[in-house]
Order: sequence, then structure tokens, then C-alpha cells
Amino acid sequence: MQERPNQAHTPSSRETPPQRLSRPARPVRPAQTSQRREVHPVPVSARALRQQQKELALEERRREEDAKYVRVLTGIDRPFLVIVLALLAFGVIMGFSASYAYASFKYGDSLYFFKRYLLFAVIGLIAMFLCLYIPIRGIRMLTFPGYGFAIVLLLLVLIPGVGLAEGDAQRWLYIPGVGTFQPSELAKLAMIMMMAWYLSKFSEKITDTRPGGHPLLWGFGGSCCVFGLIAGLVALEHHISGTIIIAGIGVVMMFVGRVNMKYLFIAGAILMVAAVGLIVFSNYGGTRIEVWKMVLFDPHSIPKDIARDEAYQNLQGLYAIGSGGFFGVGLGNSFQKSGYVSQPQNDFIFSIICEELGFVGAVAVMALFLGLAWRGYLIARNAPDLYSSLLVFGIVTQVTMQAILNIGVVTALIPNTGISLPFFSSGGTSLVILMTEMGIVLSVSRYSYQKRS
Repeated sequence: MQERPNQAHTPSSRETPPQRLSRPARPVRPAQTSQRREVHPVPVSARALRQQQKELALEERRREEDAKYVRVLTGIDRPFLVIVLALLAFGVIMGFSASYAYASFKYGDSLYFFKRYLLFAVIGLIAMFLCLYIPIRGIRMLTFPGYGFAIVLLLLVLIPGVGLAEGDAQRWLYIPGVGTFQPSELAKLAMIMMMAWYLSKFSEKITDTRPGGHPLLWGFGGSCCVFGLIAGLVALEHHISGTIIIAGIGVVMMFVGRVNMKYLFIAGAILMVAAVGLIVFSNYGGTRIEVWKMVLFDPHSIPKDIARDEAYQNLQGLYAIGSGGFFGVGLGNSFQKSGYVSQPQNDFIFSIICEELGFVGAVAVMALFLGLAWRGYLIARNAPDLYSSLLVFGIVTQVTMQAILNIGVVTALIPNTGISLPFFSSGGTSLVILMTEMGIVLSVSRYSYQKRS
């Protein structure tokens, strides 16, 4: 049987491959170009456009300025620390000099106020150095607990039988073993911390002027709620000076927090109207305004009964300032502190400084406060973030504002408001809180920006 040769099969002309049925081809569509859908811009007013361009230019300048600085962990700001210690030492010396005659008459112990001041100064120094080493994150964590605790204390003061009253004012709580405590002093620090947190947390919404943004709600409304709650509770204590200081600090921090200027003018106008209302509609404030006008413009025609009562402290303070001259009568040689200036270790201690140390001593005190403000604002400018910057700015503004108002009261430039002079006036808990605030400022100064070399 013969085998066929192994050949590949090739179809012949007769043999055609089977044809497959296919669907008719779809018509080819014209090529579509990948173009984005045209979006019509939202119409923007020329004023809003100019505002946006201004903000962009400002932000660009800030970036260029920030590029010149580098953040470093350094030591504390030594000039600020030196100024704080100088004010504290000056306050201890003048506190003893101004108070020993009154303390001997009132308590039979000429060192009564000096020992208390020295004790709270030591406690304040310990608090300052403890706060100095608390990081900024730890300070931020205390914001909400501190704010809530301050509100609780302010509410307790208003409860009859719990809060202590002196005249028309009800501002104090009694702490066994410590003495009286004024919650409004702690409330100032708590309000500053909360304002710093709020203005830094919602900074973008506060400065958002684009269509759909709500800078009025976030910038004006929210800020006023934060400091308005504290200011309202302090106002219920008939503490006009404390209310004005808290509201003033709040408005200044709104300015630094870049709240729109027109809203700041609104807040300032509301503050002025509220202050005038408190003064006019309260007998306490109205009387002080009338007495101040007499003392400032026509002191020689003041009726004797008013000179012995409402105007007594103002007049005696001016007598002390006038008798000091240029160099003063000498440390410890004040005549007015011996039963004339009432409680010379407290609100009117600046008049005793002027009498004993004269114009030179008064200028030295004001120069120290000016130096404190200068170094404090420099620390705020170089702070590592917006929260710490606003925090330092608020604290330094509080101290500066209190010093200006106290000196203005003693010199009869403004009505008597019952504001203490920081570092000098007798008041244990207020001194401890003040030194705590100085520790916070020094803590922020450790995390500073320095110019690139």
C-alpha cells in the first residue's frame, strides 16, 4: 500500500472558504474634541474685586516677609524677663513704703500688706516659671476648661450669700485660708485665650470676602459672643472698669485677627453706647462722672460735703502728686499716705510713687510699662502661629491698658474706675494671675522666628 506524500492542503480554485455573516458597519460619528464645558464666572463687583486683589497682594508680601525668617527654639526673651522682675521688685518696695502707715493703723502690724505681697509675689514667680516650660500646645488645651471655669466663678459671684459685696459692687468670692478672690481677674485671661483660639481657628472664614462668605457672622458675631458673655457677667457685678477693659481687649484682638474694619467700627460704636449706658443709667457711674468733672475743671469750687466724700480720694491723690515735685520727698517720706489717701497701697499707689520719687519716679514707672509693651508686642510678632501671637498680644494689651487707665484715674484725666496698677497695687490673686500671664508670654518667646543670617 503506497503512502500519500505528506503535503500541506491548499485550496483549489473551486474550493472557497466559508463566508461569515457580519452586521452592517455603524456610521462613523464626527470626531469630538475634548474641550471643557465653558463655565460662566459669577459676576463680582468692582469693589469686591479690588478687595480680593488687595488681599492677594498682602498675602504675597507676607510670604516674602516670612521667607526671610526661620523658626528656632531659643531661650526666653531676656529683656522681657528683666522688665517683669524689675516691675515686681519695684512693686514690692513701693507696696511696703505706701502701706506700712495704713497697715499699722488698721491692723496694728506695719508689715501686714508687705508680708502678703511678698508671699503672693513668691507664688507668682513659681507660677511664672512653671508656665514658662509649658508648650504652646498645652496652653491651647487649657483654653476651653479655663473659659468654662471662669464663667462658673462669675455666676457664683452673682448668687446672693455666695458673692461678697462692697457698696454697690458684688465682685468677690471668699476662699478659706486665702481670703477674697476676684473672678474677673481670671476671666480676663480666660477670655483672651478663647478669643485667640476662635480668631485663629476660623481665620479663613473671618477674612473670606468672596461671594457666599459670611465675614459678618464669623468675624463680628462670633467674636462679640466670645468676649460679650464674659463682659456681660462682669457688668452684672457693677464692675464698670472691668467690663470696659474686657470689651476693649476683645475689640483690639478683633483688629489684630483681621476682622473687617467696618465691623470693628460697629463693635466700637456698640461698646461706646454700652459704656455710656452703664454710666448714665447707674447712679454709681453717673456720680463718678459728675465728681470727675468737678475735680478736673473746677476743683476749688467743689462743695465741702462732696470734697469730704465722693471727691476725697481724687483730691488727695492730686495733692500727693503735686507735693512730689521733680525728685520727690524721698522714699518712705510721703505725708499723704498717713491717713489722707485712702488705702494708698491699692488703686492710688501711683500718687504715692509721685510724691516720694517725684517726676523722675513716675517717668521710670511709665518707661518700664512702655518697655514691657514693646518687648511683648515684639514677641507676639515673632510668635510661631496665629494662636500664640494673638494670645501674647491680648495679654500685653491687658497689662498696658490697665496701667494707662490707672495712671489716668490717679492724674484725674479720666473718671475714677477702680482699676489696679499691675505689679504695684495690693491684691494677691491678681498678682498671681498676672505673673502666670507673664509666664505664658515667656513660654511663647521660646518658640520664635528669627531673621535668616
